[in-house]
This record gives sequence, C-alpha cells and structure tokens, in this order.
Amino acid sequence: MKNWYLVYCKRGEQLRAKLNLEHQGVECYYPQISVEKIVRGKRQLKQEPLFPSYIFIRFDCEIGPTFTTIRSTRGVIDFVRQGAMPQQLQGDLVVSLKQMEQLDEQMQSEVPKKGQSLRVKSGQFAGIDAIYQEPDGETRSILLVTLLSTPVEMSIDNHDIEFD
Repeated sequence: MKNWYLVYCKRGEQLRAKLNLEHQGVECYYPQISVEKIVRGKRQLKQEPLFPSYIFIRFDCEIGPTFTTIRSTRGVIDFVRQGAMPQQLQGDLVVSLKQMEQLDEQMQSEVPKKGQSLRVKSGQFAGIDAIYQEPDGETRSILLVTLLSTPVEMSIDNHDIEFD
C-alpha cells in the first residue's frame, strides 16, 4: 500500500531530487507559494518552496523502490524519521496542502493588473471609477482616482473595490 513520507533534501537540490525520484516511479509533491519580491527595484512574483529542503513522496515500500534506494537518490539526504524507521504521514495532510495551494493560485488570478479599470463599490468614495496601481499591504490597494479633474493616488480597502 502506498504511503506518504517526508524526505529532507540537500539545500537547493529539491527539484533535482524530485526529478530523480519521479524517474524511479515515486509520486512527489513539492508545494510552492507565490511571494512578491522586489528585484532590481521592480515588484515580481516569485515561486518559493513552502517547506524549503523538504519533499513529500508517496510510494509502496514493499513493491519498491526501497528506503535505501530513495536515500541514495541524488539530492536526497534522508527521510524524516521517528526512531529508526521513516515516519509515515497521514494522507489527508498532503490533500489539505494541495487544496490550499489551489486556493492560493485562485487568489493570485483574482488580483487585478496595473492599469485595470475598476469601481469603488462602498465606503466614502462609493461609485467612483478608478484605475488599479499596486497593492498596499494585504488588505488595501492604491488606486488612481480622478477628483476635480486631477488624478490622485488613494489607498482603499480591497473589500470596497468592484472589478469590471
């Protein structure tokens, strides 16, 4: 029966270990999250590992490959253990992580792009058309609003924004 395990990998070699394990017929899950970083003065979304240096793997140790084969795979250091035996994980843990990763992807797709037109639906500026500029933290956004024929940047709560 296939079980989930957690392996510890060499620093920076998780993708190499994942590729080599998949070639051996081992199911791998390497959760990543989108993180906004400033690179050379510009904001960029980068994919970073949720658990650096760890990969979730699923295989049947009775059919193969063996624990020793996986430990000797290039990029892998060892299993996360409880005593002498590798620790089995509950399958619903990995399912939950996959669901959270899908939610993160959906949230990223709902983020407006710079220059996108939108409308303020509630709050003190309700009914005003605006242009999205950039996020202002996790709960607010900076919008370009035209007041008295002059464009003004304002920080508005995300709950008060309606996308066109």
